[in-house]
Amino acid sequence: MTKAFITGIAGITLTAAERGFIAAEQPWGFILFKRNVETPAKVISLVGELRKAVGRPEAPVLIDQEGGRVQRLAPPHWPVYPAGAVFGRLYDIDSALGLKAARLSARLIADDLGQLGITVDCLPLADVPVAGADAVIGDRAYGTDPAKVAAIARAVTEGLEEGGILPVLKHIPGHGRAMADTHFRLPTVDTDKNELERTDFAAFRQLSDLPMAMTAHVVFSAFDAAHPATTSATMIAQVIRGVIGFQGLLMSDDVSMNALAGSVAERTRAIVAAGCDMVLHCNGKLDEMREVAQNTPQLSGPAKVRADAALASRRAARPFDRSAARRELDALIAQAGTAGA
Repeated sequence: MTKAFITGIAGITLTAAERGFIAAEQPWGFILFKRNVETPAKVISLVGELRKAVGRPEAPVLIDQEGGRVQRLAPPHWPVYPAGAVFGRLYDIDSALGLKAARLSARLIADDLGQLGITVDCLPLADVPVAGADAVIGDRAYGTDPAKVAAIARAVTEGLEEGGILPVLKHIPGHGRAMADTHFRLPTVDTDKNELERTDFAAFRQLSDLPMAMTAHVVFSAFDAAHPATTSATMIAQVIRGVIGFQGLLMSDDVSMNALAGSVAERTRAIVAAGCDMVLHCNGKLDEMREVAQNTPQLSGPAKVRADAALASRRAARPFDRSAARRELDALIAQAGTAGA
């Protein structure tokens, strides 16, 4: 039976040990990083290997392909895409232009992923950064106004879905006020509840119908001063499921990030106990992968219902003229005098 975790692997092909682990532990899905990417043919082969190893041809394969600084697929085999902030600047000049560029970029990314057999992109972001926040979000964000951020995130979602790719909304309930990079340490946000609901949570609320979302390893002391959202039952029940109203599949951000305390096994148990449906493990270290698997339950109950619904929401890619779309995207960016693509 499928277990409620998503795993990375170490390289561009499966080792015998990884193949055995996947067959035995049955992760729900997989996530790829730059270390797994060489040529298109090798990525296609790896995606096929992963699905064969787990014995499920529909098993989701995820990637972080945003554009800008976060592109796991990059030249020379894949084109460069604009960072999220480029769409925000275009939006400020002409909102329709900004939304069109965001949709086109996401549709082009979806075409790249679809050709490789990748079915899920960890995009869009709905984080609303503030002055002085850590640069880990920075130009990945679409802007500082929640309504604008939500509008651009919606356009990105539409582009992905038109290309047959499922979106993952991140980093719920908001990473924009974090004064530290959660890869290295745990940030605490002391902003009051009313302000958080007016700003940080507002963009996510407008996107609460998306099929999947990824948590933020951020403490919001107004709700739970002891735990980051990822391991906070209060944050998940009251804010993510309550205030924001998100009812889709909720996955953790990477369980191996240093913002979380304790061993990988302890972190995994805490993520599950808090109410996340899915544990995400990214670094491809087999000893940690085993810890995650041993402490993750079978996918069942409401979590399975949400996981099944997310996969069922995926639609076939619509007809698409890639060359025309790329020319149009480049022209939009040039028209605004913005370098980014």
